[in-house]
Amino acid sequence: MFVPNETQSHLSILVLHGPNLNLLGRREPGIYGSVTLGEINDRLEQEGQKLQAKVNALQSNHEGVLVDAIHDALGQHQGILINAGAYTHTSVALRDALTAVAIPTVEVHLSNIYQREAFRHHSFIAPVAIGQISGFGADSYRWGLQALVNHLRKLASR
Repeated sequence: MFVPNETQSHLSILVLHGPNLNLLGRREPGIYGSVTLGEINDRLEQEGQKLQAKVNALQSNHEGVLVDAIHDALGQHQGILINAGAYTHTSVALRDALTAVAIPTVEVHLSNIYQREAFRHHSFIAPVAIGQISGFGADSYRWGLQALVNHLRKLASR
């Protein structure tokens, strides 16, 4: 895990949560666990503080809101951590937005999408992301944030 020193600047990370993730903790806990979205965001904020990265989280059930947030990230955030939920498997618009802004992105999922229904095995986001972490519940987010910050620090040191 990356541990910054006093001379390293803070990063700003946009965390995007897609449709139905506002129901975490109640929605199919056998698949998604009992951790709420608020708890995930709190954990990410705490982890961000350790990494000297500001975490800005947004959840929306609306594809256009997520696309607008990606566009608005230009000049505001150095990285994007995204769990696009079901839009992972359907949204060319999210993929195109991520490609257009060219901000390093890590895709995360609570469940292992490759052990689920066949339609969930395809991700439109994975080919334009620097990496994907799935299947580790809420830890997928934390590890995704760590990987993203490490990647950004390596880029900055080049």
